[in-house]
Amino acid sequence: MKDLKLIFTLLFTISLFISCDSEDSDVAGPDPLESFEELNISYGTDSDQVFDLYLPFGRTSETKTVILVHGGGWTSGDKTDMNTFKDYIITQMPDYAVANINYRLADDNNQPYPMQINDITSVVSYLRNNQNTYVISEDIGFVGVSAGAHLSLLWSYAFDNDNQTDMVCSVVGPTNFTDPAYLENTNNPVLQELINTIGIDASIPFLEEISPYHQVTASAPPTILFYGGQDPLIPTTQGTDMRDKLQELNVTHEFTLYPNEGHGWIGLNLLDTSLKLKTFIETHM
Repeated sequence: MKDLKLIFTLLFTISLFISCDSEDSDVAGPDPLESFEELNISYGTDSDQVFDLYLPFGRTSETKTVILVHGGGWTSGDKTDMNTFKDYIITQMPDYAVANINYRLADDNNQPYPMQINDITSVVSYLRNNQNTYVISEDIGFVGVSAGAHLSLLWSYAFDNDNQTDMVCSVVGPTNFTDPAYLENTNNPVLQELINTIGIDASIPFLEEISPYHQVTASAPPTILFYGGQDPLIPTTQGTDMRDKLQELNVTHEFTLYPNEGHGWIGLNLLDTSLKLKTFIETHM
């Protein structure tokens, strides 16, 4: 009788262990047969080091992630500024995951470089380390606006050591801080504030180090660029020179200049941007 009780106790214990183990497996990650969103995922200790993740229905280990990087002159802005892009990708490109990120903002005590580049690296590492949980691949793409476009280009060209980036998009992003339009335009306080914000070191080697134009190589990922001809912050040469450099290196790229637009646009030109971006993402990711 004692032997029967011992056997029953052992079986119950094993059953309980298996049950608990099974429950752990269930919560290991969201069901890939269902769409899923998780907001304000922490990837660091700072309150700004969070991102929102949107996973599509029916995803597999081949599902790729588009990372959205907001603008704001490196000192302001929020991931909610990219909600239009986020909503567009989710509804019009439902086979892609989307990570809409915040990053630490620059201030008097914290320069944007390399802090914000390091934050992008942390987000990419987080996604890669959790790819089995989320059922996604390692492959990523970037869509950045203004300062976020600069960060997206710079990270993709100079800091993607594992060649994960399939494509990168710059909407009105600065590309070359050694451009005479910046260095020689001392009469425009807006432009001067823009270049002064990026770092206290104004030496040419430093400005080249933080410029996608000077960091791009022939192995750069496919790049799509959008600029406004009347932009008060980003000279047209930031786009055209980047286009010419990509052409020189035989990097797959597209370039669109809206001659009458400024630092952003709406209406038919925004529709044009959206459709071109959709085609580019679906072609290269």
